[in-house]
Amino acid sequence: MTFVQNFTPVRDSLALSAVVALIPIVYFFWALAIKRMKGYVAGLTTLLVALAVAVIAFKMPAGMAFMSATQGAAYGILPIGWIIITSVFLYKLTVKTGQFEIIRNSVLSITEDRRLQALLVAFSFGAFLEGAAGFGAPVAISAALLVGLGFNPLYAAGLCLIANIAPVAFGAIGIPIIAVEGPTGIPAMEISKMVGRQLPFLSVFIPFYLVVIMAGFKKALEIMPAILVSGVSFAVTQYLSSNFLGPELPDILSALVSLFALAIFLKFWKPKTIFRFSAEQEMAAASAVRKPVEKQISYTGGQIFKAWSPFLVLTGVISLWGIPTLKLSLTGHYEGPNAVLKAINSVGNALTVMPEVPLLHNRILTGAGTEIAALYKLEILGAAGTAILIATIITKYIVGIAWKDWIRTFAETLNELKFPVITIGSVVGFAYVTNASGMSTTLGMTLAKTGFLFPFFSPFLGWLGVFITGSDTSANLLFGNLQKVTATSVGMDPILAVAANSSGGVTGKMISPQSIAVACAAVGLAGKESDLFRFTIKHSLFLVMLIGILTFLQNGILSWMIP
Repeated sequence: MTFVQNFTPVRDSLALSAVVALIPIVYFFWALAIKRMKGYVAGLTTLLVALAVAVIAFKMPAGMAFMSATQGAAYGILPIGWIIITSVFLYKLTVKTGQFEIIRNSVLSITEDRRLQALLVAFSFGAFLEGAAGFGAPVAISAALLVGLGFNPLYAAGLCLIANIAPVAFGAIGIPIIAVEGPTGIPAMEISKMVGRQLPFLSVFIPFYLVVIMAGFKKALEIMPAILVSGVSFAVTQYLSSNFLGPELPDILSALVSLFALAIFLKFWKPKTIFRFSAEQEMAAASAVRKPVEKQISYTGGQIFKAWSPFLVLTGVISLWGIPTLKLSLTGHYEGPNAVLKAINSVGNALTVMPEVPLLHNRILTGAGTEIAALYKLEILGAAGTAILIATIITKYIVGIAWKDWIRTFAETLNELKFPVITIGSVVGFAYVTNASGMSTTLGMTLAKTGFLFPFFSPFLGWLGVFITGSDTSANLLFGNLQKVTATSVGMDPILAVAANSSGGVTGKMISPQSIAVACAAVGLAGKESDLFRFTIKHSLFLVMLIGILTFLQNGILSWMIP
């Protein structure tokens, strides 16, 4: 049995077919943003709605639709879910052993100026956490940290949400970029290069923008040297790492370079005046429930290095996993003469499984009659999550945690992330169903009606996706192929469109109901989510418009920037 995709199945009308194809997306928006269902419930029920639309409206055989969902779910668990589990596990190990407290102290002991603290904590440190763990930890930890320092809770949460847009596209060891390779077929490295030629412009601007929000334009000019050190060092590292190393490390490397560059710079440069908030005493009283930070503890350079070393090991191991020849051997595809790589290749080959998806492989035909391959791609040894697991084993010996506690922490991590992994699996399954049935192509053909303006609106699709899902990864999986299809039909480079989905998506993170809920919970503002939303919405719209303008220019006079 074969299935030929029909992009106008509803009364042979593209407009009506697009309206029907929108049903699962609109339902997902309603389930999360209005009904406020739990993520996994919204994901699973949306998948069911998508299956119903695919079978009833788009005439896809039920067996094929179900198997496409299983293909997506498998991709959601490995590599995506595996990366999240292992990176959160590594972070938890540093917390359990007290090393994270030393990391935090090393950041906070550098300056008393609130503007500079925001750059160090909200921007650089938050970006580091986004790269190492992601998954809500960056905003939650950095916002709580700022409140402990004396920041107004609403301000702290808002600043951290805004600062978080610089690293989100490469968050949690590059998951958003790695994930979108599956449904689009565009190599993750190419998408990484393009995103790395968009976000650095925002990364330079965000530190200045944060300080202007905090203290005004004149106060921002007072610390312009520090702002430039923070933003430029981050942006340059982000560009270099995303274009020459891949999507896994830009956040971690950029954050570390920015953090250390600013810390070192502040040893030789100080602002003329120390900036503190006018209502400092009230803020201190409001944050009295938080752990006091007045009592500073001094740590030696060796202690600080040890505390940071798990993440330095992580950086090293991930770098090794990204080396092309080693990557080939880890996935069982190495054919060279090197004896060590050949030995690794034999293990990698045994741990790489790529069976055909039953009922689906080469049985779906596009409108042009092209067969679509469908494989379960399970690269266990070559997965970035496995590299992170190795880093956690090395970390066990660095921090001196017993094996039983190591295993117990891993079990706790699995238990904590069981529902998020279900959410990811169902959202990826939903994305695969929409792609296999032709729904995303129908929506893409409709969006193509915007013609030459589509490059400007392309980032808004990612923005909407992240607002709905709370995740740049999920937004890429939802709309990545849609961007590719639409771009092809309007003469836009698909790499630019998929990258714009990710870059635009980061600006939607600060208004996502999930992100706002996490931020409010972290700073003790539960029930005040609407206040935080009103704080961030204007900044979100302004920044996504900047990405839209940049994408429009890169599709035209700046097309030389596309890899």
